[in-house]
Amino acid sequence: MPRTLFTAEHDLYRDTVRRFIADEVLPHYAEWEEAGIVPRDVWLAAGKIGLLCPSVPEEYGGGGGDFLYHAVMIEEMARVGAVAPTFYLQSDIIAPYLVHFGTEEQKRRWLPRMLSGEVVTAVGMSEPSGGSDLQNLRTTARREGDEYVVNGQKVFITNGHTADLLVLACRTNDTPGGRGVSLLLVETDTPGFQRGRKLDKIGCRAQDTAELFFSDMRVPAANLLGEEGRGFVHLMTELAQERLVQAVRAVSSAEAALQWTIDYCRDRDMFGKTLADFQNTQFVLAQLHSDTLAQRVLVDRCLELHVRGELDAVDAAKVKMTTTQLQGRVMDECLQLFGGWGYMTEYPIARAFVDARMTRIGGGSIEVMKHIIGRALVKDARRP
Repeated sequence: MPRTLFTAEHDLYRDTVRRFIADEVLPHYAEWEEAGIVPRDVWLAAGKIGLLCPSVPEEYGGGGGDFLYHAVMIEEMARVGAVAPTFYLQSDIIAPYLVHFGTEEQKRRWLPRMLSGEVVTAVGMSEPSGGSDLQNLRTTARREGDEYVVNGQKVFITNGHTADLLVLACRTNDTPGGRGVSLLLVETDTPGFQRGRKLDKIGCRAQDTAELFFSDMRVPAANLLGEEGRGFVHLMTELAQERLVQAVRAVSSAEAALQWTIDYCRDRDMFGKTLADFQNTQFVLAQLHSDTLAQRVLVDRCLELHVRGELDAVDAAKVKMTTTQLQGRVMDECLQLFGGWGYMTEYPIARAFVDARMTRIGGGSIEVMKHIIGRALVKDARRP
């Protein structure tokens, strides 16, 4: 089914992204998985040709493009089964916080260096006591004169060992719930900042994921991002895009796995035929293809709405939930068709299978998505 979202400019950008991935990502990906981290020079290479933060306004060095440029990068990385480098985190999640809530000084100081790849960023939300429950953060930032004194701990922080700058969610007053949460820009060479162990994950192994600790860390009050006490609100305003990022990656990953599996089944000899000749194989592939196509149409519709500023957080939760659930099922059934080879890491389906398991947890778990959707449905039903 033809897609009508993208212009000729988006297609040219896609060609550049594909060449970059072929030259700079795929030849080294196995090494990155073994090391559990991506070298900094890859970020610089991406920045040099304009692949980072493409929608940042031109006055800060960006291209001022729409979100479809971001979608192109997400799709092309997913097409080859690469979950790192985590350009999406910098471009699609953190840069918008600065663009929408940063002071002029903060924007001019950080955005150009994020665009060039000189600065790599991370966001500190999840804590050992809870990941999705952001209203009950325990990391504190106490105001002392022109500084905040920060104490606490974060966990599951993507880019935690690489980042130069951290967007830190913390509690700046004793008001319960989200009203006490603020965001601070923390330079990772600040005294009192400490990186913990690099966490050993079953999937997404090329992404460095860390624990972070803060002990009487002093952060200038000028590093407050947005308004004090409105950090939770600021985070919520960007949720639709964050969930859409997950959905774009999930459906693109499912499409890629399905194509790998079709190619394998066509070539795999079995009982004097190919695996693709068997009715069971055809039925499985037909079902997966149809389900994936349906989700692709939904994702493209959500992309269209988001570019127009019309995608809300609840609808984004719906597409995030359904696409990531589909992704898990596609990976499982495709791996089954690969048989024993599907369990071998030399085949991309094996890596994609374990990488996909994260998407039903990260960015808001499936259970949280159901809670958000269900609560909205009940609320709507009670309207007069």
